[in-house]
Amino acid sequence: VQLQASGGGLVQAGDSLRLSCAASGRTASSSVMGWFRQAPGMEREFVAGISWSGGSTKYADSVKGRFTISRDNAKNTVYLQMNSLKPEDTAVYYCAARMLGLHLIGVTPSEYNYWGQGTLVTVSS
Repeated sequence: VQLQASGGGLVQAGDSLRLSCAASGRTASSSVMGWFRQAPGMEREFVAGISWSGGSTKYADSVKGRFTISRDNAKNTVYLQMNSLKPEDTAVYYCAARMLGLHLIGVTPSEYNYWGQGTLVTVSS
């Protein structure tokens, strides 16, 4: 599975942004997908995850109610809609995929086998 994240940019606090993660590979549409982020000097942290069907999602407490993860398996793309952005959301955002056959939505980086290159989101106050 190859992953390509896009959609990052510089926005003001309160603005919205949508990230996309295009996946390639014959198993992409059957994999649990997640978004993580890493701020400078910080460890990579879980943001949101979605089951292969899209029927189950999980969010970090810090983004619950503001971010929405979704997927379009026909397009092999996963999205992260980010609303009411805050300066503390500033980070490089990575999309990741679990190995085929693993159905639980993991919340740690070690549970994901494939990673995209990251897209920078900067939120100014």
